[in-house]
Amino acid sequence: MTPEGSLLAAEALCKAYGPTPALDGADFSIHPGEVVAVLGPSGSGKSTLLHCLAGIVRPDSGTVRYGPHALTDLSDAQRSALRRTDFGFVFQFGQLVPELTCLENVALPLRLNGTKRKEAERRAHDWLAQLEVEGVGKQRPGEISGGQGQRVAVARALATTPRVIFADEPTGALDSLNGERVLTLLTNAARDTNAAVVLVTHEARVAAYSDREIVVRDGRVKDMAGRI
Repeated sequence: MTPEGSLLAAEALCKAYGPTPALDGADFSIHPGEVVAVLGPSGSGKSTLLHCLAGIVRPDSGTVRYGPHALTDLSDAQRSALRRTDFGFVFQFGQLVPELTCLENVALPLRLNGTKRKEAERRAHDWLAQLEVEGVGKQRPGEISGGQGQRVAVARALATTPRVIFADEPTGALDSLNGERVLTLLTNAARDTNAAVVLVTHEARVAAYSDREIVVRDGRVKDMAGRI
């Protein structure tokens, strides 16, 4: 049963890769505007949980619900459409397109959704300004620092005003000062737009930016607040 008021929820997720179980009956829920940190050692299943929640990977069993949608019942095309419109992603190494300028990178998801170039680039510039990197718009990712690149990646994730942001080790490649700045900007921007953030990390200092922490261990989830 989906927890009352939750935006995204999973129940009894199981996923195995060959004989190795990655998830073994995992439950999860998140509410609009909430930041939930997903903690766990390497190989615990936390990234698999994120991929199932985002509809990137189908679980072997269990259900994932996003609002009125049962993600586990949708086609690949329907789940891809949701990822373009309702979900935003920030990865450890940014994964910006090296051939595009930073402005074009941020505008890219808007362009893929049919927004005209001028409007997409205007909105992209606004997000770069909010993430305090408007000065790098004309540069390519290889010409800027790692901290600047990760802020550009956050701007790209926020450009479509997603309802859920999935951040997988978003500061893992940054020093502590840049990491803290990126986390502050990400969580503040998400709360301003009432977006939920699923924040995968193995670091306690990163989890401190969340409203609630869960721990994934041996494919199962323990909510540190005592609820699912």
